[in-house]
Amino acid sequence: MRAALRQLTRRGRLVAGLGVAGVVVSAALGQRDLMRVGILLLVLPLLSALLVARTRYRLASARGLRPTRVTVDQPTTSVVRVENVSRLPSGLLLVEDAVPWQLGRAQRFVIDRLESGGRRDVRYELRGALRGRYTIGPVNVQLVDPFGFCRATRQFTTTDTLTVVPATVPLPAIPVGGDWSGLGEARSRAVASAGEDDVIPREYRTGDELRRVHWKSTARSGELMVRREEHPWRTRATVFLDTRAVAHRGEGPASSFEWAVSAGASMACHLARRGYAVRVVDSDGTTLRAGASTSETLSGPEAEGPLLDIFATVGLTEGVAPGVRDAAAKARVRDGLLVAVLGDLDPDHAESVASLRSGNASALALVLDTAGWASRSTTPEDGRSTRVAALLSAAGWRVVLCGPQTDLAEAWRCLARSGVTAGGAR
Repeated sequence: MRAALRQLTRRGRLVAGLGVAGVVVSAALGQRDLMRVGILLLVLPLLSALLVARTRYRLASARGLRPTRVTVDQPTTSVVRVENVSRLPSGLLLVEDAVPWQLGRAQRFVIDRLESGGRRDVRYELRGALRGRYTIGPVNVQLVDPFGFCRATRQFTTTDTLTVVPATVPLPAIPVGGDWSGLGEARSRAVASAGEDDVIPREYRTGDELRRVHWKSTARSGELMVRREEHPWRTRATVFLDTRAVAHRGEGPASSFEWAVSAGASMACHLARRGYAVRVVDSDGTTLRAGASTSETLSGPEAEGPLLDIFATVGLTEGVAPGVRDAAAKARVRDGLLVAVLGDLDPDHAESVASLRSGNASALALVLDTAGWASRSTTPEDGRSTRVAALLSAAGWRVVLCGPQTDLAEAWRCLARSGVTAGGAR
């Protein structure tokens, strides 16, 4: 009974209190009519509480979210289904779905009555203002008696996950270079492009596909030979994102860090679509992965989603000096094309970044003039960022200086040229 009384609403408690007061006053004044009214006011909330507590409403809930991955400010639709699986029709249902504040307010709906076996679908729209991965739900359903005297709560456990990814920009195709890596038995080398006659065959091994048999070499040698050119080849690329909090200026979506994240995501997806095996590392050289994925590199058009998931959750770090101190991690970063998005960088620290370029490998850098984000300037200032860009250029990097109004597609196009270039404004 105590549990039932705890489910009384404010209205139920008020009516019950008025009933008690009516009974007391009527007893003191000897007014039987007033006592009848007082008893009625006292009994109604108690009966409602007992009815709601003893009634075995059985509700089921299901939910869905389409799409589950959206860019910043892009809408998505959430659907919540409530079903009455008991034999009794329900009373008034108040449905509340928990929503993170980054996506808006908690959603509340009213279902007047749900017949036995009936179901209702509730749809509402969400829009993410900040990138990240958010959990939507669970659903709370409150059953209210017809008088509003008592309220019982049913909470479900199912939730949805929405990933809000940074906005990306389509980038033009430019010659960026990068090393080729063969998988399997082959070593790194240039891919033959002169046709089948230039293919170096090898002896047939058990398990090789017959469609790979090189018949001309087989006829000359008298032994079954197979082609090597069908081994998977891919280029490697590392996107180095400066995640240091001290390296960026501004707050929220208008900060230099969010510009850097959007630029890094755009370049990583562009390179993956072009066939590069893309690795994303932060300013400490730590490889960033998508969720529980164990793969360090992602390639192909299907890699766009996992890459965007990486940039959706990347955050600022507390480091001061960027660089890769672990020898194994440094070797991976230096293996292939290197693309860096750098914030405010001390010239002394710029040397450690410049050393990441290996031999004749291509290295591209977008250097952010973070003072532009702090002062709302529309053009890069001739300051420390310019000296850092010159230092990187002297080390063989191709560098573009970027400000808040820099057009990323134009900046990427400028990376096709050697030396230091100022990015174009929108």
